[in-house]
Amino acid sequence: MAHAAAFHDGLSPIAPTPSTDWPLTPMVRFPLPTDRNARILAFVSLANAAGRGAFITASTLYFTRIVGLSLTELGTGLTAAAVCGLLSGVPFGYLADWRGPRETAAILLALAAAASVWLLVVDSFWPFLVCACLISLFQGGGSAARQAALAQVVQGAEAVATRAYLRSIGNVGIGIGTGVAGVALAVDTRVAYLCVMGFNALCLALCPLIILRLPRSLTDTSGNGGRRPALPPLDVVRDAPYAIVTLINVVMMVHFQITEIALPLWLARHTKAPPSMVAALVLFNTIAVVLFQVRVSRGISNVAEAVRSWRRSGVTLLLACLVFAVSSVGSAVTTAIVLVVAVAIHVYGEMVQSAAAALLSYDLAPADKHGQYQGFFNTGMSFAQMIAPAILIPLIVTWGACGWMVLGVIFLITGLAMAPAVQWALRRQGASTAAIREAKA
Repeated sequence: MAHAAAFHDGLSPIAPTPSTDWPLTPMVRFPLPTDRNARILAFVSLANAAGRGAFITASTLYFTRIVGLSLTELGTGLTAAAVCGLLSGVPFGYLADWRGPRETAAILLALAAAASVWLLVVDSFWPFLVCACLISLFQGGGSAARQAALAQVVQGAEAVATRAYLRSIGNVGIGIGTGVAGVALAVDTRVAYLCVMGFNALCLALCPLIILRLPRSLTDTSGNGGRRPALPPLDVVRDAPYAIVTLINVVMMVHFQITEIALPLWLARHTKAPPSMVAALVLFNTIAVVLFQVRVSRGISNVAEAVRSWRRSGVTLLLACLVFAVSSVGSAVTTAIVLVVAVAIHVYGEMVQSAAAALLSYDLAPADKHGQYQGFFNTGMSFAQMIAPAILIPLIVTWGACGWMVLGVIFLITGLAMAPAVQWALRRQGASTAAIREAKA
């Protein structure tokens, strides 16, 4: 959806294993990273996601009913903001590599918070357009800098694990923000909507304060005792294998929009299930990610395991699409059962793919250039959000069950395509023959 893409958080899709648990209930224990710096980044993700969840839920009504924008103006502004966010990752990630991710992230998130305060007083299209573009620009850049900080804090399988926590706790934050906005929607007054915009700004303002608790050593990426080197080369734009890996991820990540775009249209046009079931299925997906993302991701500790997991996600998503196609047949009760099964299979494939993508995005990037490389990889995530409607709507609405089958085959091919792309990337890195052989297996 346009507004979601406009203010996308690049830490959203993501994976294994700390030993410290934080009990939520006697039956459910939610693990947090044992590393202090990883926990700091987790709380940044929580605050950022809470503000974003509130904003996404209330923004359409706020800008159309309170600010007075037309739907065309709203769509134009959010699309422009999405483009700004799409283009911000690489240059700001490059800056983070050079100047240090800690301070770069803090400054960009502080600027995003200041621009969000401006949303409280915008009253026409042009101020809204400038404000939305600035917020998306600073948030996209801040996300790339946070990815670079994460790469310095943890490496390898531990980085995959930490990103799993960030994704899980990010979903918790989205739920908190959605609940806050839900209260405002129920009250339905100008003051209530302004409180939601204020809540978003407050959450963003907390992010730089939290991220500055990271050690100052993250500021120096030069390895020269604080002396800044010359500007590093912008290698990511010339790294063809990494670009192919990112492109394959873009195609696969279309599946993230199934529950938001394809499922509501499918239920309404091709099944006997009540449209209200969409909310229950989306909630099921969210809770599953919160509870099981880390557990599903265990065991993905190297590139070879990530490639095998990626292949498994392609097969799993194919199966989910086939089950979605079957849901058009039968009574309302039968359809509901089949849809629950399909969503369960889909969310498993989603979690496996997220974990595999996390490890590949880090391990295939040079250790001293994670800002520009993660910024580039996250640009692919944002691009996937933008192209998803153009792919899903014609397939699911026009082609129906056949469209689901075509979509499933696309996921299968994408799942199989990653292995040769990773082998190419490893050869470019000068990896050992054994590592390349394992990636192929």
